[in-house]
Amino acid sequence: AEIGFHSVDLNLPDTISQEELIAEVKKLNADPMIHGILVQLPLPEGIDTNEVLKAIAVEKDADGFHALNVGNMWLSGGDPPLAVACTPAGCIELLQRYDITVSGKNCVVLGRSNIVGMPICALLQSMNGTVTCCHSRTKDTAEKCRNADIIIAAVGKAEYVRGDWIKPGAVVIDVGINRVENKDPKEKTKSGKMKKYVMKGDVNFDECAPKCSYITPVPGGVGPMTIAMLCKNTYNLALHSLGQPREPLRKSPSHVNISARS
Repeated sequence: AEIGFHSVDLNLPDTISQEELIAEVKKLNADPMIHGILVQLPLPEGIDTNEVLKAIAVEKDADGFHALNVGNMWLSGGDPPLAVACTPAGCIELLQRYDITVSGKNCVVLGRSNIVGMPICALLQSMNGTVTCCHSRTKDTAEKCRNADIIIAAVGKAEYVRGDWIKPGAVVIDVGINRVENKDPKEKTKSGKMKKYVMKGDVNFDECAPKCSYITPVPGGVGPMTIAMLCKNTYNLALHSLGQPREPLRKSPSHVNISARS
């Protein structure tokens, strides 16, 4: 509503069945006033998340999770995706806004989730980055990070990336959001009491920041970009429904070779 979108907040009980939830999704699919659908995850126990997400029409896939959108994102050439996963798209937006070159750079992505890790690998590769995806079975992750020009951390482990992992001048984007017990008496609530918990990223900010050319904070870094990209996806889906050209994900002249794809 704050940006002029018509918004429908459908709150359903956690006792809803999978069939009932899918029926609600299909109602939204058929509503011409709705251009983007987002299903808040995680879903209640007993509901197959994949089946619910598959029920969302690709033309209304605001999250960019539909198999057709994911497949088109990975393909070289062909049809562009109608929407791109919001957090990875936000990371790309940050790189572009700060005019950070990806082409020819060593890029390390920490994490291989369908929501962040795998999509960001595809996007960086499409921008001619040399991409290494590290995960729970990767050997010597720290050494791979030490050779990276760009690190994107999305593993869900508080302060996992340490200062001695960072090459001087590297760019670090921290996607992690971890709730940890507060041990700093300076961290206080508005009422002046010491906070019980604080939010930490996957990167040890204090150790890594002095060595980075750019680094995102947590909170306040990638999070707002995810919301912005969700709005952009919804806007683009509305344009698509009217047969109008969509706003591309990448506009930078240095990325002109792939700007027409998304």
